[in-house]
Amino acid sequence: MQLRTQVAAKRATGAFALMDSLTRHGVEHIFGYPGGAILPIYDELYRVEATGALKHILVRHEQGAAHAADAYARATGRVGVCFGTSGPGATNLVTGIATAHMDSIPLVVVTGQVARKAIGTDAFQETDIFGITLPIVKHSYLVRDPKDMATIVAEAFHVASTGRPGPVLIDVPKDVGLEEFDYIPVNPGEVSLTGYRPTVKGNMRQINQAITLIRKAERPLLYIGGGAISANAHGEIHELAELFQIPVTTTLMGKGAFNENHPLAVGMLGMHGTAYANFAVSECDLLIAVGARFDDRVTGKLEEFASRAEVIHIDIDPAEVGKNRTPQVPIVGDVRQVLIDLLRRCRETEEPAPQTQTEAWLNRINRWREDYPLEVPEYPDSLSPQKVISELAKMAPDAYYTTDVGQHQMWAAQYLKNGPRQWISSAGLGTMGFGLPAAMGAKVALPDHQVICIAGDASIQMNIQELGTLAQYGIYAKTVIINNGWQGMVRQWQQTFFGERYSSSNMELGMPDFVKLAEAYGVKGMLVKHPDELHEALTEMLAYDGAVLMDVRVRRDENCYPMVAPGKSNAQMLGLPERKKLEQAAELMYCSNCGTKNVASNHFCPECGTKL
Repeated sequence: MQLRTQVAAKRATGAFALMDSLTRHGVEHIFGYPGGAILPIYDELYRVEATGALKHILVRHEQGAAHAADAYARATGRVGVCFGTSGPGATNLVTGIATAHMDSIPLVVVTGQVARKAIGTDAFQETDIFGITLPIVKHSYLVRDPKDMATIVAEAFHVASTGRPGPVLIDVPKDVGLEEFDYIPVNPGEVSLTGYRPTVKGNMRQINQAITLIRKAERPLLYIGGGAISANAHGEIHELAELFQIPVTTTLMGKGAFNENHPLAVGMLGMHGTAYANFAVSECDLLIAVGARFDDRVTGKLEEFASRAEVIHIDIDPAEVGKNRTPQVPIVGDVRQVLIDLLRRCRETEEPAPQTQTEAWLNRINRWREDYPLEVPEYPDSLSPQKVISELAKMAPDAYYTTDVGQHQMWAAQYLKNGPRQWISSAGLGTMGFGLPAAMGAKVALPDHQVICIAGDASIQMNIQELGTLAQYGIYAKTVIINNGWQGMVRQWQQTFFGERYSSSNMELGMPDFVKLAEAYGVKGMLVKHPDELHEALTEMLAYDGAVLMDVRVRRDENCYPMVAPGKSNAQMLGLPERKKLEQAAELMYCSNCGTKNVASNHFCPECGTKL
């Protein structure tokens, strides 16, 4: 149902209605690339830009536009907007739309389309982008009447940003953009969608059941996903963790929802999570999942994931609750609102929080933390990737970080300790080429903050053309390439699981001179090869008033550990360090699974992860 403000109509085109509606919804930046079918919209954009109402960022490839708009949304919590024309322009957006869909990021994607009469005739640059994107959008529109434009835009922003966020597509035929009609604007909040009412308030009976489980748990664990970031629930998570002294682990998407410098933080869990987070989830007796979806990279062997635990699952999307793991207490609702109600109910009850109930559990986790720390390898004549990232984390702790996908992404997740919305990475789709345009989008949104992209030498080349966009618009994002001359994660898997058959993963031959390439685009290029150069180079990069591309040559054979092998439980990690503490344990034994000696009883084998 439409609830329009009563205002006089004015003659306008569909393109005017689109641009006026976008500005009414607070859009300040659009990332895009023009073309034939979307030219009426760009013609109107020309007029709007001249007024200073918004700014368009001309990318070098439509995929860069989608990733930039995506990161703009992640960094700010607002809806990101991108444009592309019909045919190849629209299909070039598909990877970015899918990336946003998998990670629940609010986008409004506007594509040009051939004229209405030409739809279905295989006209020049015609593709059915509405049909192509159906599985990877939250909702989509094909605008057949310009009179519907204002309502469609208002609905699109509402759908994209409420409930579980996601991308919404608006496909605009060329003649719809040109056609004049009597335009009446629709402002934010003036539409109501029949049948679309996301559940915000959690069921109080289930919240009370959750409190009962939390109060009796001796080994509880908070498992925080990206939904907590979307809901801005970090304050409530911090309060809950401290109230009941519950350790906190996060997913790749949940990084920043809890202060990772806090004593209760155990870091990321999953395939490349910390050993102590993975041991904790394997041994907990209560798992409190907040805005998380039990992704396979988190759970490992699903039937052994938190197999000793009862589960509370809080999520705004009812389709996620019980999808992979059946919870004892399912709570559907906005995670922040649910936690507000849960904490209020705890304060209303006379029973105090059992502050010492988890003391033994926390001590046990701290022993795992001491036995299996994340270590930073130091070499006299070469740089480890961990050293580069940990040094960067010390020198720019408050920066917003974007990443590409691969080993460098996992090292960054392990060693960076980010605040809310300061970690921007493609998680669900794992999109190589995401990092550089994402840094561009985040820096446009937050020009006064340091924005740093951590990239790999393979993934950076997938969207490296966006250096031109950085130079044109004076977008001063920094990029650090962790350059090992490989598709690093592919090489690690080939080494570990495919008999060291390195098929098509060596990137050293044909590697560009990144410094010269950066300079060709008008961006400062830097090269670091030796450990002694690192600190000074990072200092120069961070102080430089402009965009920088730094090529850091690291050891070629470094692997990212810990690692949970496919089909294994989280407790069965590869690459765990053997600690002297284990060797000096009073009771020693051999692992019955792999034969490793000097293994402490009542623990896990550091080699294969078998519970002893």
